[in-house]
Amino acid sequence: MKTRVVIDPLTRIEGHLKVETVVEDGVVVEARASGTLYRGFEQMLSGREPLDAVQLMQRLCGVCPSAHAVAASQCLDNAFGIMPPNNGRIIRNLIQGANYIQSHILHFYHLVALDFVRGPEFPPFVPRYEADYRLPKTTSDQIVSHYVQALHIRVKAHEMSAVFSGKMPHCASVVPGGVTVTPTVDKVTTFLWRLKELQDFINNVYLPDVMIIGEVYRDYADIGAGCKKMLSYGAFDLDNEPLVSKRQRLFGMARYVNGGLLPVDPAKITEDVSAAWYRSASHLSPAAGETVPDPKKAEGYTWLKAPRYENAVYEVGPLARAVIALTRRSDPVHVNAIESALSHLRLQRENLFSVMGRNLCRAVETKILADAMAKWVLQIKLDDAVASDYKMPETAQGYGLWDASRGALGHWISIRNKLIGKYQAVVPTTWNASPHDDKGQAGAIEQALIGAPVKDVEHPFSVARIVRSFDPCIACAVHLVTARGKLLRKMNVV
Repeated sequence: MKTRVVIDPLTRIEGHLKVETVVEDGVVVEARASGTLYRGFEQMLSGREPLDAVQLMQRLCGVCPSAHAVAASQCLDNAFGIMPPNNGRIIRNLIQGANYIQSHILHFYHLVALDFVRGPEFPPFVPRYEADYRLPKTTSDQIVSHYVQALHIRVKAHEMSAVFSGKMPHCASVVPGGVTVTPTVDKVTTFLWRLKELQDFINNVYLPDVMIIGEVYRDYADIGAGCKKMLSYGAFDLDNEPLVSKRQRLFGMARYVNGGLLPVDPAKITEDVSAAWYRSASHLSPAAGETVPDPKKAEGYTWLKAPRYENAVYEVGPLARAVIALTRRSDPVHVNAIESALSHLRLQRENLFSVMGRNLCRAVETKILADAMAKWVLQIKLDDAVASDYKMPETAQGYGLWDASRGALGHWISIRNKLIGKYQAVVPTTWNASPHDDKGQAGAIEQALIGAPVKDVEHPFSVARIVRSFDPCIACAVHLVTARGKLLRKMNVV
């Protein structure tokens, strides 16, 4: 017997996501993920000054604004034909790194841990699905206390970012050509002091808690595999190479397919809209992309487009970055950290393609990044330039490819008469939560849900655990406006 199970909205993620599944004989046999809000940023940017893109595109999301700031600034770097000096490159990395750390800690403690830990009987720990809580009460209580501690730690990460970004969320200092902040001894010291606090939490609280849950819920290392094709643009520039595909990054750019690595060619990325509420053409590259909403489209079920690379579905995010690092083996620190964690949990590399694998890769990545940042901040040269000069071109095109904490993030711009002609953003959750395309291929999250065990349709906790392991950010993937520009609410701020 088939049973339709709908979670709408799926809570404890960024934004609003509807997940619809069909369960037969205790197993998910069909799945759809629907982003239920419309994003209108592409229309908002058309006709504006190109420099506005860095500030406006950050407003896609309050959790990962730094990634949009960097991607937008790199998009303009590319269009203007410039690269930041070393200080600008390093400071961008530090701003983005602080945002990665707070985002990963947010994901585990405030979005995911409560899927596995029974909290007290008051919000935000209730309401909840009442099933499959396996941890002893003393262990649950300890992780719940870390839930509260993590709130304070995330403040430290925001403060650390603000040392160089000016403020958080929505940093003020990232610009085309680098940054506007002048480094000082006090700023370097303040940043490093907070980073040491974060490293202590990552090493002694975050990683151990992930390992505890991984031990107890080892069956979730076999659940939620998904498409097993991985894509990463890479993140954290280590040199000033103008061509992004040749640039050295802490997390490298590549595709993982059938056990091997392949290059990334931005020209081979397209977007399918056959199941999305748009009447734009399908299979356009983002550089030529259109965003024409059609909320009454009969065959549509989401506001998310379906990004594809050579018509194939890819997963993006920490799992993709970890699998690429393991396959490339150019960073022994990252490789050893992942392999050590797998050994501790008595798991194999194949188990990374799972709910527990995604959570594990995210935690290990946080440590790798924090340790790298402790070295980068000491590479700043106080008297050196932080930005490169540029001249606004009359006509230009550019793109910025950069991994946000949740995965591959791309911004594309077309400049005409020194104004924005077109702007498109393809964000991580658009990749992961994409709908079926016109070839019938389900998106990465939809594929991960197929085969999921659902013992009780009233408490489909496995469905929630799988979706949340991707750390969806619907705020980035879609945004709320009304198609006819209807005034929703007017507020006076005093």
